[in-house]
Amino acid sequence: MTEAAFYDFFLWSWIGLGAAILVVLFFVTAPYGRHAKRGWGPRMPATLGWVVMEAPASLGFLAYYLVSDRRGEPVSLALLVLWELHYADRAFLFPFRRRSPGQTTPVLIVASAVFFNFCNTYLNGRWLFTLGPERPVSWLADPRFVAGTVLFVVGLVTNRWADNVLFRLRRDAGPGYHVPKGGLYRFISCPNYAGESLQWLGWALATYSLGGLTFAVWTLANLLPRAVSNHRWYKKTFPDYPPERRAFVPFVW
Repeated sequence: MTEAAFYDFFLWSWIGLGAAILVVLFFVTAPYGRHAKRGWGPRMPATLGWVVMEAPASLGFLAYYLVSDRRGEPVSLALLVLWELHYADRAFLFPFRRRSPGQTTPVLIVASAVFFNFCNTYLNGRWLFTLGPERPVSWLADPRFVAGTVLFVVGLVTNRWADNVLFRLRRDAGPGYHVPKGGLYRFISCPNYAGESLQWLGWALATYSLGGLTFAVWTLANLLPRAVSNHRWYKKTFPDYPPERRAFVPFVW
């Protein structure tokens, strides 16, 4: 089997698995963060877990770029920068800003995330830098790339802003969980998840690839059920939680 044939088989299998995961996670909440619970096997420090989970995506995508004949080309470099704006932060900065001393996470969750990141990085990095069509520099002015990049940046800024609100809340109000307020938190419980989903929808458009679309599907499969679970948790934990807030989409859901 050629790598191109393997890639196609793996791509469609991965899309199908992502759709199944979307359904499962509406019934089974992943046991980390505020939903942590015992019974999921050995645990490890949460900060270390974040680094181990996210580093393969940052380093793997960079490796696919560096071994490619397309390294240094404007489109390849632009896509590398977009990817690393998210994953270099997620792997090497975000974990140390979370202010969660003593918190642990199941090794099983970390291992699952590592597996996902290896697979997702292969589907995107290998296609964009080797297997897929080579994009001319004119792609940088294509409406699909421009619109996708705008969506990506808006999603990235939204995600970082929402995370910073949570960081400041924990710093100012003390350890534990509190009700965030202001900005998009007036309308939805999880603007961080909504922003990240918007990022990868933008990525799918900017790359105009099935690998990018698959990533968007998996992002929604993971974050949409998580947002619903967090929203229910807020309402259950805080009796005065604003009733007008939705979980993921303002005024809708």
